[in-house]
Amino acid sequence: MKERIAIIDGLRSPIAKANGKLDLVSADTLGAIITKELVSRNNLDYKLFDEVIIGNVAQPANAANIARVLAIKAGFPQSTIAYTVHRNCASGMQAISSAIEKIQTNQGDLYLAGGVESMSNIPLLHSDKLRRLITKLTYARNFQEKLKILGTFRPIFLKPVIGLISGLTDPISGRIMGITAENLANEFKISRLSQDEYALNSHLKAQKAIEDGVLKDEIHPIMTKDASIIDDDGVRLNQNIQSLSKLRPIFDRLSGTVTAGNSSQVSDGACSLIVTTESKAKELNLEPLGFISDYSYAGLEASRMGLGPVYASKKLFDKTGTSLKDIDVIELNEAFAAQVIANLEAFKSKSFCKKTFGSDAIGEIDESILNVNGGAIALGHPVGMSGARIVLTALKELRRRKAKKALATLCIGGGQGAAFLLEV
Repeated sequence: MKERIAIIDGLRSPIAKANGKLDLVSADTLGAIITKELVSRNNLDYKLFDEVIIGNVAQPANAANIARVLAIKAGFPQSTIAYTVHRNCASGMQAISSAIEKIQTNQGDLYLAGGVESMSNIPLLHSDKLRRLITKLTYARNFQEKLKILGTFRPIFLKPVIGLISGLTDPISGRIMGITAENLANEFKISRLSQDEYALNSHLKAQKAIEDGVLKDEIHPIMTKDASIIDDDGVRLNQNIQSLSKLRPIFDRLSGTVTAGNSSQVSDGACSLIVTTESKAKELNLEPLGFISDYSYAGLEASRMGLGPVYASKKLFDKTGTSLKDIDVIELNEAFAAQVIANLEAFKSKSFCKKTFGSDAIGEIDESILNVNGGAIALGHPVGMSGARIVLTALKELRRRKAKKALATLCIGGGQGAAFLLEV
């Protein structure tokens, strides 16, 4: 890139379990609260921002172009343009990289970027049969014709389509996301016990982070007439392996190993970041939280989408001349424990890397620097928010450790991966 991209600051909401403490808070309201607080904390004039770019997956019908709705609610003037981006689980990252592309092409130099999701508010949908019947009724020319159409109604027409399940089912492979995790568990021979142990560690690390107040400086509490939440509430305090082992597989009920306990949680949350150039930061007399050195997106088979991090990281490392030895902190989004473990194996596998990339193994990930404050299995995975969240969390952890480089990476439903190289 021509110039290092600075992240001046970032802020996120607590992550709430879906249909819980934030279920009555719309995605645009949640994002507006976080965005308004972030701009206020940094004492910036709204008019300085060139644009607002927000990642969102569910795309609420009552807040079309949610970025614009969110921006106006947050206090931006009508003259501030805004648009919404969607790259499934990497939507929050896509918002950041879209801002970078705008900066690199001289279309602006100060952006508000982030991601938001209210999985609580993903709607139930009418079946196609009921939709067609209602449409025919609307266009019926007389009462007799309406009676004839009503005579074709069957109770099964009222069975709703669950929007959340539809959204988590990949139209390319035709399989729900959990089956892609089962695919990796089979491919890499990952046991149920290994997955449960990984999930347990995620909860234990997240619990310690909460108890130590580690994440306080990246979280802004949400206090409304309908909600009050200070910390991420998906963390199961004092989790143990016995409880996890009792849970039944939920995607492959006969021979599967992926359970609700070793999968990421369905959640609500918002995260916003201030993105600019290093020179603009100096002009505004702002000290950046950190920098984005570069980023990459990569594609792979949809049925193995969980391996997105190894594909995208390889592409990023080749592009930047970076190696795992240079990395001090890694945030690898925990869609499923099986998916994270598969990536750990793939990174260090000579045979996988030779077959896939025609190269030597990328290297072995040091798990002591991986998701050190817990990941999405414990914290939750508001799909439009998570990409932005792991960038913020990684930069904050670099600061705490007085370290230099971080890798933020995740898998993307549909068969993609994203990786960002971060620097302090």
